[in-house]
Amino acid sequence: MPRARSRSRIPFVMIAAAWLALGPALAEPENSAVPPATAVPSTSRPGSAAPAASGIPLADTLGDHPGWRAYRSRFVTEQGRVIDTANGRISHSEGQGYGLLLAVAAGDRATFERIWGWTRANLMVRSDELLAWRWTPDHRPAVADMNNATDGDILVAWALTEAAEAWNEPAYRTAARRIAVEFGRKTILFKDSHGPLILPAMSGFSARERADGPLLNLSYWVFPAFQRLPIVAPEYDWAAVIRSGVDILRQARFGPSSLPTEWISAKEALRPADGFPALFSYNAIRIPLYLAWAGVGRPEDLAPFRTLWGGIDRERLPIVDTANGRPVEWLTEAGYTALPALVACAIDGTPFPEGLDSVQGNQNYYPTTLHLLALIAARMRYPSCVKR
Repeated sequence: MPRARSRSRIPFVMIAAAWLALGPALAEPENSAVPPATAVPSTSRPGSAAPAASGIPLADTLGDHPGWRAYRSRFVTEQGRVIDTANGRISHSEGQGYGLLLAVAAGDRATFERIWGWTRANLMVRSDELLAWRWTPDHRPAVADMNNATDGDILVAWALTEAAEAWNEPAYRTAARRIAVEFGRKTILFKDSHGPLILPAMSGFSARERADGPLLNLSYWVFPAFQRLPIVAPEYDWAAVIRSGVDILRQARFGPSSLPTEWISAKEALRPADGFPALFSYNAIRIPLYLAWAGVGRPEDLAPFRTLWGGIDRERLPIVDTANGRPVEWLTEAGYTALPALVACAIDGTPFPEGLDSVQGNQNYYPTTLHLLALIAARMRYPSCVKR
């Protein structure tokens, strides 16, 4: 779902204005009709043997890292709610999914079960198997918008798949399958001319709902998840979803910096979506994380990110206006710099800077999460770049 990633004034104001400009389309109730031509299962059937997953198992890749202990203490409540400290202390399906993934990577089943228990009780409140995207602590009801966020659904299904594999727990496997089959059926458009497309949510982004639709967000292509989801949902062509994401990335090179915008219209030729600032920003910085983590694509697919992040002060990352290639704001928390380190590692084996092996305790949820995810990705895919 479109959402600000920090309290930074420029992106928040611009994104809020874009939301208002979209009008009622994004406020449709969750039981609105599913857009046509969504999922087309492959010839495999649920009862048949699952194809071999091409990804690397996640379990214990982080281990008893002090960064996880700090994360758990700072962002995970006793009840299992993952707190977005820079966004009004809300919780969202994305954060719960990241928390679950980190718990599996740390081999911390007790915390995994706490996070999963809170997620089930508080976000799985729709009439289907998808998750409501946001929970706000000072609102009643805490879930005011029943729309889902497909990236959150993907992350939770992936985490449950990894937990089922790590701990041989059939209940996790069943839950992972139910969520994966549901978002595959309701939010993936397999019949599009661009290849399989991921709608960011059930409501608000389809061609039926927007003049420039369908609308895409490339950071919702969680490439390492799609390498593992065949374990629980083999009837979908996840390899085709990976290919379409890489192909779309190669076409979504906008402006002088050749960077993708947060929101992209796929109505015809790809272009920045109407009503949103044409920024490379909070969501989009995850694109090279997922690409490098999965080890898909070619080095040149990461090159624009390396160019952007390699020629500037590495202690901060820019939010870029793709129209002119200029920074409009800077992300200054240290955890963000793990992303340039991962990209450099993936392209030419550059070792992680020593300081990035530890996680600073004064950061907010999002940069801390990205820092730990980048460390996990490097350990899994490029172990020579990092110390263990």
